[in-house]
Amino acid sequence: MVSTTDQPIVEGAALTKSFRRDAETVHALRGVDLSVAPGEIVGISGASGSGKSTLLAVLCGWEQPDAGELSHVGGEAVSLPWSELALVPQTLGLLEDLTVRENVLLPARLIRQVDTYVERAEELMTRLRIVQLADRFPAQISQGEQQRTSIARALLLRPRLLLADEPTAHQDHGLADIVLDCLREHAEEGGSCVLVSHHRNALDRADRVLAMADGVLQ
Repeated sequence: MVSTTDQPIVEGAALTKSFRRDAETVHALRGVDLSVAPGEIVGISGASGSGKSTLLAVLCGWEQPDAGELSHVGGEAVSLPWSELALVPQTLGLLEDLTVRENVLLPARLIRQVDTYVERAEELMTRLRIVQLADRFPAQISQGEQQRTSIARALLLRPRLLLADEPTAHQDHGLADIVLDCLREHAEEGGSCVLVSHHRNALDRADRVLAMADGVLQ
């Protein structure tokens, strides 16, 4: 449920980001303003190259904006724990030498609370239909299964902010609905989500949708 009284989970003001590509300067973000409330799912649409993934990279601290201000309720993005900020990147980011179960439990391992989260990990894997793959390694499962593993990992500690880059890109319609149901339940529990997607069915599940074009968010 969206809260209109608490301070934003994340807020960006006049964010700009440019980078060089050969002899060209690419203006990926041009004065982007964004505020996400607790319990809110914000969808971001736009063509490839419009700046959506760059915005997520700035929000999670992978990239620093050239100008503008960014604030997270929990502190600096780059130092936030998984319980504050979690990411589902397009590259999925699984560790190849860990099993599916170990990848899902990685955030708990980092805070030395694996035993506390074993049951939740099993619940998420069951819900996302990967529990039967728990002892396999990423190279032994499909890309769609890898993506659902990445989603389970991101949800494990119930982060205050979840950034999801095309989280249904490798899912068929039925599995996409399961993923989106998990994101909605996360929001209903008070977590926020920024959802980047080309898919109409994913954007339709957001509380509001912003369109991005040429580095401008509207």
